Amino acid sequence: MKITFRLTCIVFLIIAACTETTTSSNSDDTAENLPDVTGYPIVDTAQEQCYDNDGEITAPSTGEAFYGQDAQNDSNYPLYEDNGDGTITDMVTGLMWQQGLFNNKYPYAMCVAYADTCTLAGYGDWRLPTIKELYSLILFTGSTGLDESSAVPYINTDYFDFRFGTEFGERYIDSQYATKTIYTSTTMNGDETMFGVNFADGRIKGYPTSKDFEIKLVRGRTDYGYNDFVDNNDGTITDNSTRLMWDAIGSTDGMNWEDALAYAQTKNTENYLGYNDWRLPDVKELQSIVDYSRSPDYSNFAATSSLFTVPEIINEAGETDYPCYYSSTTHYDGPAPNKAAYVCFGRALGYINGAWIDVHGAGAQRSDPKTGDPNDYPTGFGPQGDAIRILNYVRLVRNVN
Repeated sequence: MKITFRLTCIVFLIIAACTETTTSSNSDDTAENLPDVTGYPIVDTAQEQCYDNDGEITAPSTGEAFYGQDAQNDSNYPLYEDNGDGTITDMVTGLMWQQGLFNNKYPYAMCVAYADTCTLAGYGDWRLPTIKELYSLILFTGSTGLDESSAVPYINTDYFDFRFGTEFGERYIDSQYATKTIYTSTTMNGDETMFGVNFADGRIKGYPTSKDFEIKLVRGRTDYGYNDFVDNNDGTITDNSTRLMWDAIGSTDGMNWEDALAYAQTKNTENYLGYNDWRLPDVKELQSIVDYSRSPDYSNFAATSSLFTVPEIINEAGETDYPCYYSSTTHYDGPAPNKAAYVCFGRALGYINGAWIDVHGAGAQRSDPKTGDPNDYPTGFGPQGDAIRILNYVRLVRNVN
């Protein structure tokens, strides 16, 4: 009875909070005040600085080490519009977002209730975002830092309210946001798992649905984040939604970040598959080809379309698994920009209680040191003992004109 009463009170408070921010009555919830955007335009990471393995460098030229990284390949630069009613419109994606934050965090069921009852700014079609919708907001101008005073959030705080976890007596990096994307397997010790974005540390991870989350609702088009893959039967795959062409095969081995960038340059000198403008994708482009309806446990394949060739590996737990792939994006995680972001297309392993287990799920985005020896991390690194491989795989991309 006590639990039921508490949940009922929380739902009531959520409804009241949403109703208080209602400013108008909008009958055409689907289209009113939204730009006409189609396809799956990927919002740029906004990373503008170039880095080597340890720090910031002058932008390298073609043929030089570290050429072709994120800052040298701009795409759809973030563009927001403040509607003055507690909502923000993303002019790139065509989605409208809740600007503020609720006065607390809530378990997953309560986040769903918030979405189902909210009428912010007079709209009745608010929903929890998918992981791809929410990840569209992440910016890699952020820095995790060593504490709250040295951290920079991975979201545009000129438009969106943000707070660190210290406001709730948690770690400053505990700023995980809920989505509707549930993992098709489980993590940790069989926990039901939701993929969320942490705008304090710049990661996607699978989190137990019993955890409390921040809430950032979305409304508008419901087809954002869907791929339209076409096999060109020449070793390439075109996504007509993003207008990106992918190398269907990718590398057959892992490599460090500098070598991953060099791999793209080498393939261009070879006119690989008939093109000489391949590049290492930025992390948001790479995440765009994740298929969150797949996982090694659920579909016996990597978390992407079966059109892609994904080599099998033996992971740290001795299981048949699939690789992580490097992006061109530096992840400024800690005191120096010495890590590069990667996406897990197989299990995201961690070492906990003396064993390697899937701690964050296939489809997670984490980061590795750009160089070094993975044998120096026999039990992983960080609170969940994240596996440190350093030698990750590569899948090249190019723009479709």
